Amino acid sequence: MPDPSLHLRLARPDDARAISVLARRVARRWILPDQSREAGQALLARLGTRVQREHMREGQRFHLAWLGDVLVGIAGMRDDRHLVQFFVGTRYQGRGIASRLWRRAMADAVRRAGTRRFTLNATRVAVPVYEHLGFTATGPEGFSPAGVRTTPMALELDGPRVRA
Repeated sequence: MPDPSLHLRLARPDDARAISVLARRVARRWILPDQSREAGQALLARLGTRVQREHMREGQRFHLAWLGDVLVGIAGMRDDRHLVQFFVGTRYQGRGIASRLWRRAMADAVRRAGTRRFTLNATRVAVPVYEHLGFTATGPEGFSPAGVRTTPMALELDGPRVRA
């Protein structure tokens, strides 16, 4: 059953620090153990507060999940089609937050841009999460330009409507 106290909203520039703290904490726990030291350090740098704020200025939309005043989830979307960041705090995983956050981000992109195909690059530990959300691998695991080990994935929408 969904948590009624979960509040979803779009990020504002003053949320950049909270976004960075959560993203870096989750990345350290779940992503970095499977990456080279150099790729891990580059990833952490790209998740810094200043970079997050710059992404917002460039038009990336960050959907946030809050429980009270605690940020528990992030879905960052570029060009209303590519999921660039998707994090749920470790202690809040398994509560349906990722599903609700993804449905909100997806519905926003469909409403704004009519998006029917979504893409992302999943780290090894995240592939099962994205499969649960309906994504499928579109190619073999490889390395991003920054050296992060990822699998390209996509989700194609069939139906006429998506609800948040």
